[in-house]
Amino acid sequence: MAPRVPKAQLPAELRESLINQLGSVPEPNEVLWNNPKLAEANQEFAAKVATWDAADASLKTFAHMAVAAQVGCSWCLDVNYFAAQNQSLDLTKASQVPRWRESEVFTPLEREVMEYAEAMTNTPTTVTDELSASLLGRLGPAALVELTVFIGFANLATRCNTAHGITSQGYSEACEIPLAVRPETSDAVPTA
Repeated sequence: MAPRVPKAQLPAELRESLINQLGSVPEPNEVLWNNPKLAEANQEFAAKVATWDAADASLKTFAHMAVAAQVGCSWCLDVNYFAAQNQSLDLTKASQVPRWRESEVFTPLEREVMEYAEAMTNTPTTVTDELSASLLGRLGPAALVELTVFIGFANLATRCNTAHGITSQGYSEACEIPLAVRPETSDAVPTA
C-alpha cells in the first residue's frame, strides 16, 4: 500500500542520518516533511521522548507495540520490534506483544502495562482507578506519568501513520524471531 499523502523530499543531511540509523528512510518522516515545521517539531519531541528514563525501556516498547497492534499500525509494530532488537530487549517477549493476552512469556507487570496501553487507546479510554493505582504502586509517580505520556505519544504516531496509509517497511525482517500476529478476536473490549 502506498501512503495516502505523497512523500516529500527530505534534506540530504537528514536523509543520510536516517539511512545510517535505520538502513532506509522511514515513510512517516517523508510524509510529515510535507510540513517541515511540523516534521521538525515531531522529530524534536520524539528525540526528547527517547531520552526519558523513569520507566523501563522494555515496558515502554511493549506499551507502544500494544498500542500499534490495537490501532493496526503495522509500521509501528515493525519499527518497534526492530528497535527492541537494537536495544537488546527480550525478542521472545517483543515478538509476542500482538498476542500478549494469549502468550505466557510476560510478567504480571508487563501484562498490566500492556493492559494500561490498550485502556488508554480505547475510545473512550477505559483506564480504571484500580489499574492506575496498581501501576502507581509498582512503578511510582514519575514512571507512571512518563509511561502515560509515552503511550499518548504512541497513539499520536500510530493514528497518524494509519490515517496516512503508512504500513510496515520490513524493519523487523532483520529480527531472529518472527513477529506474532494479533488474534482476530481479542479480549481488549472497552468496559464501561
